[in-house]
Amino acid sequence: MKQNMRVYVNILWIIIGAILSGLSFAGKVDEYWNGMGTALLVVGAIRLLRYHRLNKNDAYRERKELEMSDERNQFIRNKAWAWAGYYFVLIVAVGSIILRFLGLDDLSTAAACAVWLLMILYWISYMILKRKY
Repeated sequence: MKQNMRVYVNILWIIIGAILSGLSFAGKVDEYWNGMGTALLVVGAIRLLRYHRLNKNDAYRERKELEMSDERNQFIRNKAWAWAGYYFVLIVAVGSIILRFLGLDDLSTAAACAVWLLMILYWISYMILKRKY
């Protein structure tokens, strides 16, 4: 049942994506929604193809299950997220300063708020995990 629900959700993404892209081409919505629709359509299609391949190819399914449950791969994924978050904070913080020098105060404030939010989320997560482990 859970697998069938994933298929239905992916089909829903494809339908919503096609509707958004169609509305954009008809001139009813702006280009933002065309990009969002195209992204939803592509993601839904890729996930459906992946689901089909997992069900039809036993060797591929076993390799993917091993990859998802392997501790080394989990460690690498977690480390990659940590690096991505760290570099995101640094890049956006520097970008906030540069935007302020360029006189783009609204964008600078938005970038600074993004850094602030990420740091608050990090602190809350750290406190929760510190108690848990």
